[in-house]
Amino acid sequence: MRHDSLAEANCSIARAWSVLGERWTMVILRQAFLGARRFEDYQSGLGIARNMLADRLRTLVEHGILERRAYQEHPPRYEYRLTPKGLDLYPLLVSLMQWGDRYGEHEGGPPVELVHRPCGHLADPRFTCARCGGEIHAREMRAQPGPGARVA
Repeated sequence: MRHDSLAEANCSIARAWSVLGERWTMVILRQAFLGARRFEDYQSGLGIARNMLADRLRTLVEHGILERRAYQEHPPRYEYRLTPKGLDLYPLLVSLMQWGDRYGEHEGGPPVELVHRPCGHLADPRFTCARCGGEIHAREMRAQPGPGARVA
């Protein structure tokens, strides 16, 4: 399946990847979660070419993941803020970070640690069942057709 046809697939993962699958997108989102707002914040934190960054930010705005807000009129300048749709990507980024911490062979330990602000302790976020509260593991799950499934 070609990347551009992913957006039309009857698969939630394929459709999400059609928006998020470009190589710079996740690190741009990482910067947003770390507090980047202005174009220069993203550019200095990533070292990405300006035209590439502008294109990626435009795509994230078009898909409602970031919101472009004016912060200066003369000359016009904008900042990029996470929308509720963008904030919903936090568990995905944390899962990627945890996978990278486990398998990324970082000398001396993980490059970033998460602190739970309300209690002040290091956090180790878990994927849990909303019904029973049990931790979810891949081998304990099964998939079944949902209401939007199409019969092939």
